[in-house]
Amino acid sequence: MSTTNPAFQAMDEAHLSRAHWKAWFLSAMGIFLDGFDLFVIAVALPLLVRQFDVSALMKGLIVSAAPIGCILGATVFGRFTDKLGRKTILIIDLLFYVIFAGLSSLSWSVTSLIVFRFLLGIGIGADYPVSSTYITENMPKRLRGKMLVSGFGFQALGMLAAAGLGAATLFFNPSVGAWRWMLGLAVIPAIIILFFRLTLPESPRWLLNRGQTEKAAEVASRMTGKRLKIEALQAAGESSFLDLFHPRFIRRTILTAGAWFIMDIGFYGVHFFLPMILAAFAFAPHANFINRISSATHGAVLVDIFLIIGIFLAIQLVEKWGRIKLQALGFIGMAVGLFVIAATPLFHDHGPHFAILLIGFIIFNVSVNMGPNPITYLLPAEMFPTHLRATGHGFAAGCAKAGAAVGGLVLPALAFVIGLPATLLILGFVCLLGFILTAVLGFETKGKSLEEIHIEKQMDVAEVSLLHIQEDIRRLSGDLGRLEGALSSALRQVRESQSSMPPRDKEK
Repeated sequence: MSTTNPAFQAMDEAHLSRAHWKAWFLSAMGIFLDGFDLFVIAVALPLLVRQFDVSALMKGLIVSAAPIGCILGATVFGRFTDKLGRKTILIIDLLFYVIFAGLSSLSWSVTSLIVFRFLLGIGIGADYPVSSTYITENMPKRLRGKMLVSGFGFQALGMLAAAGLGAATLFFNPSVGAWRWMLGLAVIPAIIILFFRLTLPESPRWLLNRGQTEKAAEVASRMTGKRLKIEALQAAGESSFLDLFHPRFIRRTILTAGAWFIMDIGFYGVHFFLPMILAAFAFAPHANFINRISSATHGAVLVDIFLIIGIFLAIQLVEKWGRIKLQALGFIGMAVGLFVIAATPLFHDHGPHFAILLIGFIIFNVSVNMGPNPITYLLPAEMFPTHLRATGHGFAAGCAKAGAAVGGLVLPALAFVIGLPATLLILGFVCLLGFILTAVLGFETKGKSLEEIHIEKQMDVAEVSLLHIQEDIRRLSGDLGRLEGALSSALRQVRESQSSMPPRDKEK
């Protein structure tokens, strides 16, 4: 695809319109639901453990069922997003959420809950590649990073909303069965979002990639407010999932999938069990079970406010510092925060132990949302070309949710064997691996159009030169064709004028 396409250049340089904000908001709300589900199960988990008397293994399966479903949803529906279109999957993933979030709240056993949450996870996982791809392909170039990061920031809003809902539910219904309300109320916003997503247009870049030129021009005109015409281009050939592991793409595949996998081990491993960690480290003196969990939930609301601060910093810095620097620094901050949290029990018999715990969570939450959490979501959407964008993002998100499942399954088992402080120390060293991977494989994408990134990073210098020569030949061929047509028309006019002249004039 040429970088000089006037329609896409207009989209890259456009001012934000109502259509841009609508596309961004309805995509971001899918991430809101993911954040909500992440934290609401953390709040509900102590109640589920009490009601069903589950083992440590079943506890891990309850919190990991949705991330395991996300692996399948992100990988499979990421591929379908490139094959069937962005809008189709934006609808399908929310249908999964509405149906299985509702059924999860009606679960009659641990087994049924795990099954429903696995199916719910398929819908959540599907939303990652499609929402990021849809935002990426519709936003102006200069604001693309900010819009992606701020869209992903809705995850923090969802977590905060879930914590607030959990606290409110326990206030109005202080019983073990309150978990049903916590899991079921998310259906209401999901239905509203589903209704409005039905009105979204298809991505113009996907339409052009499939050879639907007129529709692509129509949507691009709607987004920019200008009448645009897109020249017909040859539709992209069939791509394969295995293209992600071609030498051209393998570096970015390892970077995006590996860093996201590591980030989710730490992030989900901590936040799945945040109320429990707080209860163990800070609120153990409370004798009453409901009071202890309620206090821990209020503490979780407090520390999760700093996720919002982290996202705010990312929005301000992503186009200044760049993606790679933020991700690398964020991984270091995550490790430092985890080391501080792990050290809290050493001060448990002293006054400042709660302040130290709070400082650790503040460092962790600000760092994770300033860097790795939104940037690992952003990078796959920029680093892969249109025909592989959602496929690459889906694979990276699937690997990420495998990391989340590892965090959910391994953390309680590991904490049982070696203790919670030692487990948090290990998570800290895992985060340092994320820093190393980012520093070694990262390359910057800020300030570039999607087509520029595609050409610069997919091809080497010789290939770029050949591409330019090929484009010059195509333009020259077009010019020669038009010249030939003009000469043929002129010759035809001469012949017609000669045939219409009187015989005497012809003899002259």
